[in-house]
Amino acid sequence: MGMTMTQKILAAHAGLDKVVAGQLINAKLDIVLGNDITTPVAVNEFKKAGFDKVFDKDRIAIVLDHFVPNKDIKAAEQSKQCREFACSHCVSHFYDVGKMGIEHALLPEQGVVCAGDCIIGADSHTCTYGALGAFSTGVGSTDMAAGMATGMAWFKVPAAIKFNLTGKLPANCSGKDVILTIIGMIGVDGALYKSMEFTGDGVASLSMDDRLCICNMAIEAGAKNGIFPVDEKTVEYMTGRCERKPVVYTADADAEYERVIDINLAEITPTVSCPHLPENTRKASELSDIKIDQVVIGSCTNGRMEDMETAYKILNGKKIADGVRCIIIPATMQIMRECTERGYITAFIDAGAVVSTPTCGPCLGGYMGILAAGERCIATTNRNFVGRMGHVDSEVYLASPATAAASALTGYITEPKEA
Repeated sequence: MGMTMTQKILAAHAGLDKVVAGQLINAKLDIVLGNDITTPVAVNEFKKAGFDKVFDKDRIAIVLDHFVPNKDIKAAEQSKQCREFACSHCVSHFYDVGKMGIEHALLPEQGVVCAGDCIIGADSHTCTYGALGAFSTGVGSTDMAAGMATGMAWFKVPAAIKFNLTGKLPANCSGKDVILTIIGMIGVDGALYKSMEFTGDGVASLSMDDRLCICNMAIEAGAKNGIFPVDEKTVEYMTGRCERKPVVYTADADAEYERVIDINLAEITPTVSCPHLPENTRKASELSDIKIDQVVIGSCTNGRMEDMETAYKILNGKKIADGVRCIIIPATMQIMRECTERGYITAFIDAGAVVSTPTCGPCLGGYMGILAAGERCIATTNRNFVGRMGHVDSEVYLASPATAAASALTGYITEPKEA
Protein backbone atom coordinates (compact mmCIF):
# COMPACT_ATOMS: atom_id res chain seq x y z
CA MET A 1 0.00 0.00 0.00
CA GLY A 2 1.30 3.45 -0.93
CA MET A 3 1.51 6.64 1.13
CA THR A 4 -0.46 9.87 1.22
CA MET A 5 1.19 13.29 0.81
CA THR A 6 1.31 13.77 4.57
CA GLN A 7 2.80 10.34 5.17
CA LYS A 8 5.50 10.93 2.56
CA ILE A 9 6.53 14.23 4.16
CA LEU A 10 6.66 12.65 7.62
CA ALA A 11 8.61 9.65 6.36
CA ALA A 12 11.21 11.89 4.73
CA HIS A 13 11.62 13.99 7.88
CA ALA A 14 11.90 10.86 10.03
CA GLY A 15 14.56 9.39 7.72
CA LEU A 16 12.34 6.42 6.89
CA ASP A 17 11.43 4.82 3.58
CA LYS A 18 7.85 4.29 4.65
CA VAL A 19 5.43 5.09 7.46
CA VAL A 20 1.91 3.86 8.15
CA ALA A 21 -1.06 5.35 9.97
CA GLY A 22 -0.71 5.05 13.74
CA GLN A 23 3.10 4.71 13.68
CA LEU A 24 5.05 6.81 16.17
CA ILE A 25 7.97 8.70 14.64
CA ASN A 26 10.53 11.32 15.56
CA ALA A 27 10.79 13.88 12.77
CA LYS A 28 13.09 16.76 11.92
CA LEU A 29 11.44 20.18 11.88
CA ASP A 30 11.84 22.91 9.29
CA ILE A 31 10.06 25.64 11.27
CA VAL A 32 8.98 26.06 14.89
CA LEU A 33 6.42 28.83 15.42
CA GLY A 34 5.12 30.69 18.44
CA ASN A 35 3.14 33.85 19.15
CA ASP A 36 2.92 36.38 21.96
CA ILE A 37 0.53 34.17 23.97
CA THR A 38 2.19 30.78 23.59
CA THR A 39 5.87 31.69 23.32
CA PRO A 40 6.27 32.93 26.93
CA VAL A 41 5.00 29.56 28.21
CA ALA A 42 7.43 27.80 25.85
CA VAL A 43 10.29 30.02 26.97
CA ASN A 44 9.59 29.17 30.60
CA GLU A 45 9.62 25.45 29.77
CA PHE A 46 12.75 25.88 27.64
CA LYS A 47 14.59 27.38 30.61
CA LYS A 48 13.13 24.93 33.12
CA ALA A 49 14.46 22.02 31.03
CA GLY A 50 17.93 23.54 31.15
CA PHE A 51 18.23 24.42 27.46
CA ASP A 52 20.57 27.30 26.73
CA LYS A 53 20.46 27.55 22.95
CA VAL A 54 18.06 27.02 20.05
CA PHE A 55 18.72 24.36 17.41
CA ASP A 56 18.74 26.88 14.53
CA LYS A 57 18.05 30.60 14.81
CA ASP A 58 16.81 30.64 11.20
CA ARG A 59 14.21 27.91 11.77
CA ILE A 60 12.28 29.59 14.58
CA ALA A 61 9.53 32.14 14.01
CA ILE A 62 8.05 34.27 16.78
CA VAL A 63 5.15 36.50 15.76
CA LEU A 64 3.59 39.03 18.12
CA ASP A 65 0.04 39.16 16.80
CA HIS A 66 -2.63 38.32 19.37
CA PHE A 67 -2.53 41.33 21.70
CA VAL A 68 -0.13 43.59 19.78
CA PRO A 69 0.03 46.56 19.93
CA ASN A 70 -0.24 45.58 23.57
CA LYS A 71 -3.68 45.94 25.10
CA ASP A 72 -2.68 45.87 28.76
CA ILE A 73 0.21 45.35 31.18
CA LYS A 74 0.05 41.55 31.03
CA ALA A 75 0.22 41.61 27.23
CA ALA A 76 3.14 44.04 27.42
CA GLU A 77 5.05 41.75 29.78
CA GLN A 78 4.43 38.74 27.54
CA SER A 79 5.67 40.62 24.50
CA LYS A 80 8.71 41.82 26.41
CA GLN A 81 9.60 38.24 27.29
CA CYS A 82 9.32 37.25 23.62
CA ARG A 83 11.52 40.17 22.54
CA GLU A 84 14.20 39.34 25.08
CA PHE A 85 14.27 35.66 24.09
CA ALA A 86 14.36 36.45 20.36
CA CYS A 87 17.17 38.93 20.90
CA SER A 88 19.26 36.67 23.15
CA HIS A 89 19.06 33.78 20.67
CA CYS A 90 19.31 35.95 17.51
CA VAL A 91 16.03 34.56 16.16
CA SER A 92 15.88 35.57 12.50
CA HIS A 93 12.12 35.47 12.05
CA PHE A 94 10.93 37.76 14.81
CA TYR A 95 7.96 39.96 13.93
CA ASP A 96 7.02 42.86 16.18
CA VAL A 97 4.98 46.06 15.76
CA GLY A 98 5.57 47.57 12.33
CA LYS A 99 6.73 44.26 10.83
CA MET A 100 4.24 41.82 12.23
CA GLY A 101 1.04 40.39 10.89
CA ILE A 102 -1.32 37.61 11.83
CA GLU A 103 1.06 34.65 11.94
CA HIS A 104 -0.72 32.29 9.55
CA ALA A 105 -1.02 34.97 6.89
CA LEU A 106 2.45 36.37 7.53
CA LEU A 107 4.60 33.23 7.29
CA PRO A 108 3.38 32.16 3.83
CA GLU A 109 3.56 35.76 2.61
CA GLN A 110 7.15 36.14 3.79
CA GLY A 111 8.26 32.77 2.39
CA VAL A 112 9.13 31.35 5.80
CA VAL A 113 7.18 28.17 5.04
CA CYS A 114 7.12 26.23 1.77
CA ALA A 115 6.22 22.97 0.08
CA GLY A 116 7.54 19.80 1.67
CA ASP A 117 8.20 21.39 5.06
CA CYS A 118 7.46 19.79 8.42
CA ILE A 119 6.22 22.56 10.70
CA ILE A 120 4.92 22.82 14.24
CA GLY A 121 3.42 25.89 15.82
CA ALA A 122 2.11 26.65 19.27
CA ASP A 123 -1.20 27.72 17.77
CA SER A 124 -3.92 25.36 16.63
CA HIS A 125 -4.34 27.00 13.22
CA THR A 126 -0.77 26.19 12.20
CA CYS A 127 -2.43 23.66 9.87
CA THR A 128 -2.85 26.61 7.44
CA TYR A 129 0.46 25.90 5.68
CA GLY A 130 -0.81 22.67 4.17
CA ALA A 131 -2.10 24.93 1.39
CA LEU A 132 1.51 25.05 0.18
CA GLY A 133 1.94 21.29 0.22
CA ALA A 134 3.57 21.21 3.65
CA PHE A 135 2.82 19.16 6.76
CA SER A 136 2.00 21.66 9.49
CA THR A 137 0.17 21.18 12.75
CA GLY A 138 -0.51 22.88 16.05
CA VAL A 139 1.17 21.76 19.26
CA GLY A 140 1.35 22.80 22.90
CA SER A 141 3.90 25.23 24.26
CA THR A 142 5.93 22.41 25.84
CA ASP A 143 6.34 20.78 22.42
CA MET A 144 7.31 24.17 21.04
CA ALA A 145 10.02 24.46 23.73
CA ALA A 146 11.41 21.02 22.86
CA GLY A 147 11.23 21.83 19.15
CA MET A 148 13.16 25.08 19.58
CA ALA A 149 15.90 23.27 21.46
CA THR A 150 16.19 20.03 19.49
CA GLY A 151 14.66 20.68 16.06
CA MET A 152 12.68 17.46 16.47
CA ALA A 153 9.14 16.44 17.37
CA TRP A 154 7.25 13.21 17.97
CA PHE A 155 4.20 12.46 15.84
CA LYS A 156 1.70 9.70 15.45
CA VAL A 157 1.31 9.32 11.69
CA PRO A 158 -2.28 10.27 10.84
CA ALA A 159 -4.68 8.29 8.71
CA ALA A 160 -6.25 10.34 5.92
CA ILE A 161 -9.56 11.41 4.44
CA LYS A 162 -9.54 12.36 0.76
CA PHE A 163 -11.77 15.22 -0.37
CA ASN A 164 -12.23 14.95 -4.11
CA LEU A 165 -13.05 18.43 -5.38
CA THR A 166 -14.73 18.91 -8.75
CA GLY A 167 -16.31 21.85 -10.54
CA LYS A 168 -15.86 25.55 -9.82
CA LEU A 169 -17.24 27.81 -7.11
CA PRO A 170 -20.14 30.18 -7.87
CA ALA A 171 -19.24 33.88 -8.00
CA ASN A 172 -20.64 34.58 -4.53
CA CYS A 173 -18.69 31.81 -2.79
CA SER A 174 -15.11 31.30 -1.62
CA GLY A 175 -12.92 28.85 0.23
CA LYS A 176 -14.63 29.78 3.50
CA ASP A 177 -17.94 28.48 2.19
CA VAL A 178 -16.20 25.26 1.13
CA ILE A 179 -14.67 24.50 4.51
CA LEU A 180 -17.81 25.49 6.44
CA THR A 181 -19.81 23.18 4.19
CA ILE A 182 -17.38 20.33 4.82
CA ILE A 183 -17.38 20.85 8.59
CA GLY A 184 -21.17 20.92 8.51
CA MET A 185 -21.11 17.57 6.68
CA ILE A 186 -18.61 15.67 8.84
CA GLY A 187 -18.81 17.51 12.19
CA VAL A 188 -16.20 19.02 14.49
CA ASP A 189 -14.75 15.57 15.19
CA GLY A 190 -15.31 14.14 11.74
CA ALA A 191 -11.60 14.16 10.92
CA LEU A 192 -10.26 13.65 14.43
CA TYR A 193 -6.45 13.24 14.23
CA LYS A 194 -6.77 12.65 10.49
CA SER A 195 -5.09 14.33 7.56
CA MET A 196 -7.62 16.15 5.37
CA GLU A 197 -6.16 15.79 1.86
CA PHE A 198 -7.79 17.89 -0.86
CA THR A 199 -7.47 16.62 -4.42
CA GLY A 200 -9.35 16.54 -7.71
CA ASP A 201 -9.86 18.71 -10.79
CA GLY A 202 -11.61 21.37 -8.73
CA VAL A 203 -8.39 22.26 -6.88
CA ALA A 204 -7.09 24.17 -9.90
CA SER A 205 -10.01 26.62 -9.69
CA LEU A 206 -9.23 27.56 -6.08
CA SER A 207 -6.92 30.49 -5.41
CA MET A 208 -4.07 30.25 -2.93
CA ASP A 209 -6.06 32.42 -0.53
CA ASP A 210 -8.96 29.96 -0.80
CA ARG A 211 -6.64 27.05 -0.05
CA LEU A 212 -5.01 28.80 2.91
CA CYS A 213 -8.48 29.46 4.33
CA ILE A 214 -9.59 25.85 3.85
CA CYS A 215 -6.48 24.38 5.49
CA ASN A 216 -6.69 26.93 8.29
CA MET A 217 -10.00 25.48 9.46
CA ALA A 218 -9.05 21.80 9.15
CA ILE A 219 -8.54 21.84 12.90
CA GLU A 220 -12.22 22.80 13.32
CA ALA A 221 -13.07 19.32 12.00
CA GLY A 222 -10.61 17.85 14.51
CA ALA A 223 -7.96 17.19 11.86
CA LYS A 224 -4.25 16.87 12.53
CA ASN A 225 -3.57 18.75 9.31
CA GLY A 226 -5.00 19.79 5.98
CA ILE A 227 -3.00 19.63 2.75
CA PHE A 228 -3.30 20.50 -0.94
CA PRO A 229 -1.23 19.16 -3.83
CA VAL A 230 1.43 21.43 -5.28
CA ASP A 231 0.30 22.71 -8.69
CA GLU A 232 1.08 25.66 -10.98
CA LYS A 233 -0.64 28.14 -8.65
CA THR A 234 1.36 26.89 -5.68
CA VAL A 235 4.64 27.13 -7.58
CA GLU A 236 3.79 30.62 -8.83
CA TYR A 237 2.97 31.71 -5.27
CA MET A 238 6.26 30.37 -3.89
CA THR A 239 8.50 31.60 -6.71
CA GLY A 240 10.70 34.46 -5.52
CA ARG A 241 9.18 34.18 -2.07
CA CYS A 242 10.38 31.02 -0.31
CA GLU A 243 13.74 31.15 1.44
CA ARG A 244 14.35 27.42 0.92
CA LYS A 245 13.95 25.26 -2.14
CA PRO A 246 10.46 23.71 -2.06
CA VAL A 247 10.21 19.92 -2.09
CA VAL A 248 7.17 18.50 -3.84
CA TYR A 249 5.52 15.30 -2.62
CA THR A 250 2.60 13.57 -4.31
CA ALA A 251 0.31 10.89 -2.96
CA ASP A 252 0.77 7.41 -4.37
CA ALA A 253 -1.99 6.11 -6.64
CA ASP A 254 -2.60 3.29 -4.16
CA ALA A 255 -2.44 5.47 -1.03
CA GLU A 256 -4.87 4.36 1.66
CA TYR A 257 -7.69 6.67 2.77
CA GLU A 258 -10.23 5.97 5.48
CA ARG A 259 -12.90 7.79 3.47
CA VAL A 260 -13.28 9.53 0.14
CA ILE A 261 -15.73 12.43 0.09
CA ASP A 262 -16.78 14.01 -3.19
CA ILE A 263 -17.44 17.76 -3.20
CA ASN A 264 -18.85 19.52 -6.26
CA LEU A 265 -17.71 23.12 -5.83
CA ALA A 266 -20.43 24.31 -8.20
CA GLU A 267 -23.04 23.22 -5.65
CA ILE A 268 -21.55 25.23 -2.77
CA THR A 269 -23.75 28.09 -1.51
CA PRO A 270 -22.94 30.97 0.88
CA THR A 271 -22.76 29.17 4.21
CA VAL A 272 -22.90 30.37 7.81
CA SER A 273 -21.89 28.54 10.96
CA CYS A 274 -24.36 29.35 13.73
CA PRO A 275 -23.59 29.37 17.48
CA HIS A 276 -21.98 27.63 19.17
CA LEU A 277 -20.04 25.14 17.02
CA PRO A 278 -18.51 25.39 13.54
CA GLU A 279 -20.49 22.30 12.49
CA ASN A 280 -23.81 24.08 13.06
CA THR A 281 -24.05 25.30 9.48
CA ARG A 282 -26.95 26.68 7.45
CA LYS A 283 -27.35 28.48 4.17
CA ALA A 284 -26.99 32.24 4.55
CA SER A 285 -30.31 32.64 2.72
CA GLU A 286 -32.07 30.84 5.58
CA LEU A 287 -30.85 33.29 8.24
CA SER A 288 -32.17 36.62 6.95
CA ASP A 289 -34.12 37.20 10.18
CA ILE A 290 -30.95 37.20 12.32
CA LYS A 291 -30.15 40.78 13.36
CA ILE A 292 -26.49 41.54 14.00
CA ASP A 293 -24.65 44.12 16.09
CA GLN A 294 -21.10 43.66 14.82
CA VAL A 295 -19.17 42.51 11.76
CA VAL A 296 -15.52 41.42 11.83
CA ILE A 297 -13.66 40.91 8.55
CA GLY A 298 -10.13 39.65 9.15
CA SER A 299 -8.24 36.96 11.14
CA CYS A 300 -5.81 34.22 10.10
CA THR A 301 -8.71 32.67 8.19
CA ASN A 302 -9.89 35.61 6.09
CA GLY A 303 -7.68 38.68 6.36
CA ARG A 304 -5.78 38.20 3.11
CA MET A 305 -5.76 40.40 0.03
CA GLU A 306 -8.57 38.61 -1.77
CA ASP A 307 -10.70 38.96 1.36
CA MET A 308 -10.04 42.70 1.49
CA GLU A 309 -10.85 42.98 -2.22
CA THR A 310 -14.15 41.16 -1.69
CA ALA A 311 -15.10 43.47 1.17
CA TYR A 312 -14.19 46.50 -0.93
CA LYS A 313 -16.32 45.43 -3.88
CA ILE A 314 -19.36 45.08 -1.65
CA LEU A 315 -18.86 48.09 0.64
CA ASN A 316 -17.46 50.65 -1.79
CA GLY A 317 -19.84 53.57 -2.23
CA LYS A 318 -22.35 52.18 0.26
CA LYS A 319 -23.10 52.71 3.95
CA ILE A 320 -22.99 50.23 6.78
CA ALA A 321 -26.36 49.86 8.48
CA ASP A 322 -27.12 52.05 11.48
CA GLY A 323 -26.35 50.30 14.72
CA VAL A 324 -23.79 47.93 13.17
CA ARG A 325 -20.13 48.10 14.13
CA CYS A 326 -17.93 46.92 11.26
CA ILE A 327 -14.30 46.13 12.04
CA ILE A 328 -11.92 45.33 9.19
CA ILE A 329 -8.47 43.91 9.93
CA PRO A 330 -5.94 43.36 7.12
CA ALA A 331 -3.84 40.37 8.17
CA THR A 332 -0.35 41.78 7.52
CA MET A 333 1.35 45.12 7.11
CA GLN A 334 1.95 44.31 3.44
CA ILE A 335 -1.77 43.73 2.95
CA MET A 336 -2.51 46.92 4.89
CA ARG A 337 -0.17 48.86 2.61
CA GLU A 338 -1.74 47.42 -0.54
CA CYS A 339 -5.22 48.23 0.77
CA THR A 340 -4.04 51.80 1.32
CA GLU A 341 -2.53 52.10 -2.14
CA ARG A 342 -5.66 50.70 -3.79
CA GLY A 343 -7.92 53.11 -1.91
CA TYR A 344 -9.66 50.37 0.05
CA ILE A 345 -9.00 51.95 3.43
CA THR A 346 -10.68 55.19 2.40
CA ALA A 347 -13.65 53.27 1.00
CA PHE A 348 -14.00 51.26 4.23
CA ILE A 349 -13.92 54.41 6.34
CA ASP A 350 -16.40 56.18 4.06
CA ALA A 351 -18.72 53.19 4.39
CA GLY A 352 -18.61 53.56 8.18
CA ALA A 353 -16.15 50.83 9.11
CA VAL A 354 -13.05 51.03 11.29
CA VAL A 355 -9.76 49.58 10.09
CA SER A 356 -7.27 48.05 12.54
CA THR A 357 -3.59 47.27 12.43
CA PRO A 358 -3.03 43.50 11.98
CA THR A 359 -4.11 41.60 15.08
CA CYS A 360 -5.94 38.45 16.14
CA GLY A 361 -7.66 40.63 18.77
CA PRO A 362 -11.41 40.06 18.43
CA CYS A 363 -11.22 36.46 17.18
CA LEU A 364 -10.33 35.08 20.60
CA GLY A 365 -12.15 37.70 22.65
CA GLY A 366 -8.96 39.63 23.33
CA TYR A 367 -9.64 43.20 22.25
CA MET A 368 -10.70 45.31 19.24
CA GLY A 369 -14.29 44.08 19.26
CA ILE A 370 -15.46 42.35 22.44
CA LEU A 371 -19.16 41.48 22.55
CA ALA A 372 -21.53 42.32 25.40
CA ALA A 373 -24.33 40.08 26.64
CA GLY A 374 -26.99 39.47 24.01
CA GLU A 375 -24.95 40.87 21.12
CA ARG A 376 -24.46 39.04 17.83
CA CYS A 377 -21.49 39.20 15.50
CA ILE A 378 -20.99 37.79 12.03
CA ALA A 379 -17.29 37.21 11.58
CA THR A 380 -14.83 35.76 9.10
CA THR A 381 -12.98 34.15 12.00
CA ASN A 382 -12.76 30.40 12.67
CA ARG A 383 -14.46 29.61 15.98
CA ASN A 384 -17.82 30.45 17.50
CA PHE A 385 -17.69 28.66 20.84
CA VAL A 386 -19.59 30.00 23.85
CA GLY A 387 -17.91 33.25 24.93
CA ARG A 388 -15.36 33.10 22.12
CA MET A 389 -15.66 36.79 21.29
CA GLY A 390 -16.75 38.14 24.65
CA HIS A 391 -19.68 37.59 26.97
CA VAL A 392 -20.95 34.02 27.37
CA ASP A 393 -24.39 35.26 26.35
CA SER A 394 -23.15 36.70 23.05
CA GLU A 395 -23.29 34.89 19.71
CA VAL A 396 -20.82 34.53 16.85
CA TYR A 397 -21.81 33.50 13.33
CA LEU A 398 -18.96 32.40 11.06
CA ALA A 399 -19.11 33.38 7.39
CA SER A 400 -17.14 34.38 4.31
CA PRO A 401 -15.96 37.96 3.73
CA ALA A 402 -18.69 38.36 1.09
CA THR A 403 -21.46 37.28 3.46
CA ALA A 404 -20.05 39.37 6.31
CA ALA A 405 -19.77 42.50 4.15
CA ALA A 406 -23.25 42.05 2.67
CA SER A 407 -24.63 41.64 6.20
CA ALA A 408 -22.90 44.84 7.35
CA LEU A 409 -24.98 46.80 4.82
CA THR A 410 -28.34 45.41 5.92
CA GLY A 411 -27.87 44.80 9.63
CA TYR A 412 -29.08 41.22 9.14
CA ILE A 413 -27.35 38.06 7.93
CA THR A 414 -27.52 38.46 4.18
CA GLU A 415 -26.62 36.20 1.28
CA PRO A 416 -24.17 38.03 -1.00
CA LYS A 417 -25.19 38.34 -4.63
CA GLU A 418 -21.61 38.03 -5.78
CA ALA A 419 -18.16 38.59 -4.32
